[in-house]
Amino acid sequence: METRDGGTQYIRFDWAMKRLLRQKANFGVLEGFLTTLLGEKIKIERLLESESNQEDEYDKYNRVDILAEDSRGELLIVEVQNNSEYTYFQRILFGVSKLLTEYINRGESYANVRKVYSVNIVYFALGSGKDLVYHGKTEFRGVNKGDILELTPFQRQQFKVDTVSQLYPEYYILKVNDFNRVAKTPLEEWIYFLNTGVIPSDASAPGLGDAREILKLERMGKDELRAYYRHLDNIVILRDNILTEREEGIAEGMEKGIAKGREEGIAKGREEGIAEVARKMKRKGIPDNMIAEVTGLSADEINALD
Repeated sequence: METRDGGTQYIRFDWAMKRLLRQKANFGVLEGFLTTLLGEKIKIERLLESESNQEDEYDKYNRVDILAEDSRGELLIVEVQNNSEYTYFQRILFGVSKLLTEYINRGESYANVRKVYSVNIVYFALGSGKDLVYHGKTEFRGVNKGDILELTPFQRQQFKVDTVSQLYPEYYILKVNDFNRVAKTPLEEWIYFLNTGVIPSDASAPGLGDAREILKLERMGKDELRAYYRHLDNIVILRDNILTEREEGIAEGMEKGIAKGREEGIAKGREEGIAEVARKMKRKGIPDNMIAEVTGLSADEINALD
């Protein structure tokens, strides 16, 4: 649900990505966010379409993403994920892998493989960790010496980067639901906005100034406003459905487990009862063949009894 800041209501970031931030005139919001996160000036040249950022019926409300190309030809995919997905780490990897293969032509040199930044804004507890922002990159470390594998001077000159990790995709995960304190840095100002929908009057992070104007709820027309509220309702309904299915699945699993345990317990009790009868017969000196006939145990099972 949208929130207020001094009476001003702002549009959720995922809806803005879906409807507003795809317009070139509004690139400043996304550029400001990426500049703040990556720590370097980002200029978006254009937005791209990709198989990896197509929506299906479930994704329509659960997630939304934007694929952009910056002024250096690098690819940036920004995804908002609303509801829990336990395979989300694999999803991130799959999306980046598809981009790498989509944006290189067959027969091209591998030197033309594009740099990809995967930025993931998640509204659920992904993994187990105490931080708000996580950054992942690829390094090759020596098994015996512990050193980092470096580029040769020729490779640095050819690829125009200083480290091997700069050639590989980089991953950012922002766990915005965990932010519950006063924002003290530009990145925290962005996380605060992503979590609450509020832009504090003193916030100065790049892009938030543009967001104050572009993302005002009052700028929406009646039809778009109705669609926006349906979007908010559907997110809530989807989350409730997922929680309900999860709770019902747990309850069903417990019932099955109890039933199975009861059956296994009865079976085990029967087996122990038969074994005890055979044990008593054996102590009284009754021949094994008669014990077998009465209990149904094999000769080996009878011999194994103490």
